[in-house]
Amino acid sequence: MTDTTVDTAAAARPAPVRLSTRHLPRWTPLAIAAGAVAVACGIGAGAGLSSHIQWGLIALLLFVLGSYVITARVEGRRQAKDRVATSLVWSSFVLAVIPLYSLVETTISKGAGVIDGTFLSHSMNNVLTIQPGGGVYHAIIGTLEQVGIATVIAAPIGLLTAVYLVEYGKGALAKWVTFFVDVMTGVPSIVAGLFILSIWFVLLDKAPANGFAGSLALAILMLPVVVRSTEEMLKLVPNELREASLALGVPKWRTIVKVVVPTSIGGITTGVMLAVARIAGESAPIALLVFGSNLINTDPFHDPQSSLPYYIYQQYKNGNDPSYQRAWGAALVLIAFVMILNLVARAVARWKAPKAGR
Repeated sequence: MTDTTVDTAAAARPAPVRLSTRHLPRWTPLAIAAGAVAVACGIGAGAGLSSHIQWGLIALLLFVLGSYVITARVEGRRQAKDRVATSLVWSSFVLAVIPLYSLVETTISKGAGVIDGTFLSHSMNNVLTIQPGGGVYHAIIGTLEQVGIATVIAAPIGLLTAVYLVEYGKGALAKWVTFFVDVMTGVPSIVAGLFILSIWFVLLDKAPANGFAGSLALAILMLPVVVRSTEEMLKLVPNELREASLALGVPKWRTIVKVVVPTSIGGITTGVMLAVARIAGESAPIALLVFGSNLINTDPFHDPQSSLPYYIYQQYKNGNDPSYQRAWGAALVLIAFVMILNLVARAVARWKAPKAGR
């Protein structure tokens, strides 16, 4: 075949059709959001809407609607639906963050001015509720002791229960244990307090009025959270690790202790820390069993104690400005305590996470 024939065939062949589609610039969502906010502010101001939340909802609706209309005209309805789904995801994230931001911002603005060395190192002993001063030291001591005792009780029991359900649990007993763990997850804190109160009256025929009784109620609330989180972490351990250990002749109990639990220890620790954060804010069991106190009591087995949630309740119930300020300060201390626990849980989970290639 000559070169002339090849050139003629190539010329007769139709040129390839290139598909070209129009795309919106990357800054389009930001521009649509800015326009939606501006229009929403105009609508809110013109309609006399006093709540900025209403302005935000209008802006959110306009943003989603504008994203669909503009994308449909430029990129087509299929891309418009995809962009609307993405916009709804981001909008849901914003709606979830706004209450959290509002809570933290309000607590910091109202409680930061109270917190100082005196507030953190003194109790309410000999302090009038209508006067400024006093501190939260006795409540911090009570919270640390009550939560610590509850953790010592609930964490080992929850870990062993989860090990039984994952490694040994079969038949009716495991089903009933799982059922009652699910039921306990939704038990209100006041019910746990009433249960310990009734047991205390049956055994000793008197009200407890000490921190240990409150710790027992908190342990009941903490136990199902530990069981559920630990159970999920143990299920994530590959069965190949268990089978390899058993193939070497290692007993099952030793496989659990040396292989299964160490592999999931990061997740287990995170679950325990989250359970501790969950019970740290409970006040109903403390009101029923511990009664609260304005004095520093470092003995959780004798005499009433205070705690941060109950201290907040007491101060807010007083109904005067100094008490309100102390309540907000204690709330900020409690939030900081829970935040520190979550940061510790994340650090432990990252530290104990299985390393690649090992």
